[in-house]
Amino acid sequence: MAYKIIDINTYKRKEHFNYFRTLQYPYVGVTVDVDVSDLYSFSKNNNYSFYLTFLHAVALAADEVEELRQRIHGDNIIQYDECPTSHTEALEDGTYCYCTLHHHMSFDEYYSKALKAREACKENGIKEDDDVESMYFITSIPWLEYSSLIQPVAGKDESNPRISWGKYHKDDKDRIILPVSILCHHGLVDGIHIAKFYDNLKKEIQSFK
Repeated sequence: MAYKIIDINTYKRKEHFNYFRTLQYPYVGVTVDVDVSDLYSFSKNNNYSFYLTFLHAVALAADEVEELRQRIHGDNIIQYDECPTSHTEALEDGTYCYCTLHHHMSFDEYYSKALKAREACKENGIKEDDDVESMYFITSIPWLEYSSLIQPVAGKDESNPRISWGKYHKDDKDRIILPVSILCHHGLVDGIHIAKFYDNLKKEIQSFK
């Protein structure tokens, strides 16, 4: 994936970046209840997988926030032009495998490729593609309505954003609500950037009306 190197000497968050890299756990995360009613209706009315439809919206929303496309690369910060997703696909034995998808294309093209990819990935297990650093790590826990989530990370410089969601429910207004979590490296991402992701996600969901 194409990327540029950010000049750390002119980087406006240089002080924050250097501070959070000293922490043992430099991550920031939040869980937000998201109204997915429009997207749920769209997927069901058109016989699409809700999981893949929502995944497409999530990926586009994340890519609109440049800080979510940034990664710690050695002593540098790099920023990808776009980032694919690596999501979990459930297997019949109760385990899962990883599936990589690119999303900057029409939804119909994306969906067609996604259906093929989710079948092909079952042969690879949890082996990732080569350019792991560029990815958003995606998972879901469709069995639970949760209000928070702790995710594993490989080390304090690992900076792939992790996005997950749980089981949806209906609220008192009959809206379909989904808990959506995001975890990011605080050396690269602040609360304002996370808020932009959720704002973008709302717009992407509404576009499926």
